[in-house]
Amino acid sequence: MKKLDLTKQYKDYYTATNEPQLIHTAEVRYLSIAGIGDPDGQPYADNLQALYSLAYAIKFKYKALDKDFTVAKLEGLWSFDDKKYTQTSMTDAPVKIPRSEWSYRMLIRIPEFVTLEQIDAARQQVFDKKQLLLVKEVELYTMTEGKSVQMLHIGPFDKEPETLAKILKFTTDHGLQKNGLHHEIYLSDFRKTAPEKLKTILREPVK
Repeated sequence: MKKLDLTKQYKDYYTATNEPQLIHTAEVRYLSIAGIGDPDGQPYADNLQALYSLAYAIKFKYKALDKDFTVAKLEGLWSFDDKKYTQTSMTDAPVKIPRSEWSYRMLIRIPEFVTLEQIDAARQQVFDKKQLLLVKEVELYTMTEGKSVQMLHIGPFDKEPETLAKILKFTTDHGLQKNGLHHEIYLSDFRKTAPEKLKTILREPVK
C-alpha cells in the first residue's frame, strides 16, 4: 500500500523561493479551527491539540481502508481588527499589534477523498476516547486563494517583517492590492526546530 504524501502530490503548493513570486492556487480542502489570542498561550495549544487529534483519527480510519496518507503541514490564516488598527501595513502589524489581539484560523490540508461522513465519525471517536470538547469546533474548510504573492522566510517568527517588507515592495511595484488574509505554511516543526532554522512560506492574496 502506497501512502499519499500531500507535500509531494502538491509540490508547488508547499514550495517557495527566497524572493517574492506571484502564484495561483486552486480550491483546497482543510481541517480547520479558529480562535483569537497569543500563539504561545494555552488556548492556542488546546486548539492545535484538537486539530491534530482529529487529523490523525481520520488518517488511521483511511489507513484501515488501504488509503493511508501523511498528515499535512500545519498552516495558519492570521488577521486583526482593521477598524481598530487602520493604516497598519502587513510589515507593521506583527510589531504594532499585541499578539493577544490576533485572530487565527489554523489549517491542515486533507486529501480530496476524505468525506464529511468520515470526518464526523472520527470526531465522535476522538471525543469518546479523549473527551476533547474542542474537537467539535474543528470543521471542514474550503478555500480558493487564487492569486497570491509568496516568499520563503527562513528564521524566527519575529523576523518575519523583514520578509514581509520584500513581499510588500513586490506587491506595490506590480500594482497589486491585498485581497485576503495573511497565510503562513509551516514547513518546519517549530516545537523541534531551532528558531534560526525555521522555514515558513509567507503568502499574501492579491488582486
